[in-house]
Amino acid sequence: MPEGRGSDASIKQKNRLNVLTLPRLNEKSKNKNTKLKMSEIPKRFWNEYQKEIADDHYFYERSCIRQTFFPGSEAAFLKILREELGKDIKDEANQHTCTGIGYHSDVVPIETTMTVVARLFSLMTEDGYENYVPSCVTSFGVFTEMVEMWKHDPALLEQARKYLREATGREFELPKNIAHPSDIIFKFRNELKPKMKYQLVNRYTGKPLRAVEHVGCHYAKIFPEKGVGKSEFPHVLSGMIEAWGGEVIDYPERRHCCGFGFRQYLVQENRGYSVANSKKKFESMEPYEPDFILTNCPGCGMFLDKWQYTIAELEHKTYDKEGYGIPVLTYEELTGLLLGYDPWTLGLQLHQVQCETLMNKIGIAYNPDEKYKGVSGKVLAMPDKPTVLKV
Repeated sequence: MPEGRGSDASIKQKNRLNVLTLPRLNEKSKNKNTKLKMSEIPKRFWNEYQKEIADDHYFYERSCIRQTFFPGSEAAFLKILREELGKDIKDEANQHTCTGIGYHSDVVPIETTMTVVARLFSLMTEDGYENYVPSCVTSFGVFTEMVEMWKHDPALLEQARKYLREATGREFELPKNIAHPSDIIFKFRNELKPKMKYQLVNRYTGKPLRAVEHVGCHYAKIFPEKGVGKSEFPHVLSGMIEAWGGEVIDYPERRHCCGFGFRQYLVQENRGYSVANSKKKFESMEPYEPDFILTNCPGCGMFLDKWQYTIAELEHKTYDKEGYGIPVLTYEELTGLLLGYDPWTLGLQLHQVQCETLMNKIGIAYNPDEKYKGVSGKVLAMPDKPTVLKV
């Protein structure tokens, strides 16, 4: 699988794909009496995997679970856009959940979800924005689904307008562009690089840090054409890693589910399925010795982080050589670290697998005495160390 558009691997892969798709594309062209030239096909084919991402003037919709799992990430994203990139982004105070978890768990009916999505779009419309940026990939999938559904069935759109009008008196317009925040960081990855104090390079060896990227299913698989590189070549996270000096690991279970699965996790008796999925990924990536895992989904990041602790408690096993576990970062946390933001302001102390081993490799300066200091300045109680049985 290609990991850089200019790399030898990606060129070879594209050439293989072009050979496979030449007959198909030329057959289509025959029907139109405009047969493609051989030189035109690679560009025409690869253009199908690009994504239109708005340049500026974003309406930001926060995530209910991201603020719980990774409370510093959304604040970091807003800071990066406003202070590093000089972009206009609206952080509306009157937001609410998209209903995504309830919707995909068959608890919330689609009519309710349509109305809730309509109200969020009405906030965007009232604030004068057209580019919608949902923080959560489940929200990204929900909003994309509603918009696509309304485009194909205008009667449902009118029904949503009617429900919203009756419930709130509000009106709304559809966004011109829906982009996930990871799309935007990806889009401006090269503009951010000169501003960064650090690179994804191991300061002890001088070699690129080795990263596992995990792209959320609700970003890349529900509507594959809406993601960077579609589901075949998702490049949104690997593009960041490569641009900032790191190396992306390809491993057998790279596209396997993180283990979340709403129906797997919400029912307590089914959680064994969830941790088993995560364990399968950890076992697959372990021989490649990754320095960290990068995610763009709050559920994926949370489970790949916290299931490592669970497995360590259950089986006395970690998937790194030092016995600490593999650090898991959101794309905002990674970007913020490389820009020189304080790791504790980013919220890294709330991770189950702590990130000092990674920060030490990069050479990031941090004060361990500040790690558990509260807003008041008082140092909070240190977490208890888990009891590890000797086997």
